Amino acid sequence: MQNLSEQCLSIIQKRPKNSHKGTFGRTVLVGGNAQFGGAIMMSAEACVNAGSGLTTVITDPNNHQALHARMPEVMTADWNDNELCDSVLASADVILIGPGLGEDEKSQELLTYIFQKQTENQLLVIDGSAITLFAKNDEELPHPEQTIFTPHQMEWQRLSGIKIADQTEEINQAVQEKLEATIVLKSHHTEIYSEQEDFLNPLGNPGMATGGTGDTLAGIIAGFLAQFASSVEVINAAVYLHSYIADQIYYDNYIVLPTKISQALPYWMKQFEK
Repeated sequence: MQNLSEQCLSIIQKRPKNSHKGTFGRTVLVGGNAQFGGAIMMSAEACVNAGSGLTTVITDPNNHQALHARMPEVMTADWNDNELCDSVLASADVILIGPGLGEDEKSQELLTYIFQKQTENQLLVIDGSAITLFAKNDEELPHPEQTIFTPHQMEWQRLSGIKIADQTEEINQAVQEKLEATIVLKSHHTEIYSEQEDFLNPLGNPGMATGGTGDTLAGIIAGFLAQFASSVEVINAAVYLHSYIADQIYYDNYIVLPTKISQALPYWMKQFEK
């Protein structure tokens, strides 16, 4: 397993002068029920600050007002409006589903709906409760090679059937090969499993152990995939930068708030741009 380093951030390129919103991709985020609206908001904030050209959130209508107030850069769609959701999804380069989605019947309907709508040219990031739903209902991925799972260790146990104590690199890699999707296994040192190679993120700190850290990482991954050429290197860069910024914050803060990571993204991306 190869350790990530600052070299992986070389994928962050200087923006061309002749560019527009569409140049940097269209990202659609799906999640945030009435109880867990904060999760999808943190993902959206991370996605926008990571540089996604256009970001739309398909969510429970209870969250629209708060989203508009907190992130006016983000567009919203009522997840009960099928016609609007169809239109929004058709234009997406990257779809992220899961943050704050929940595990009820509506949540399952949305996951199945996304699987039906994803095209072979769209990337799909599956996070949070969407991973649990996928594992529970034995769904099939429509385009596994275009899919990225971002589980924490318990979600990975549900998805892979491997108990946390038995989650070794060799066993994890075997399950990844079976799924054919890329796996970002979140822990104190996150591991990335892909068709090409396995990677270990050496960064991270205990201040990150707070709600929303994973939602933020998922948003950064989606934002990076929307604007940079799709590859495991882009995912590696998102994972590394997320922890790199968190380590800077942790130096003089007891807790690393996920929203602080998002707010720092534009500054640090500027420092690393090539």
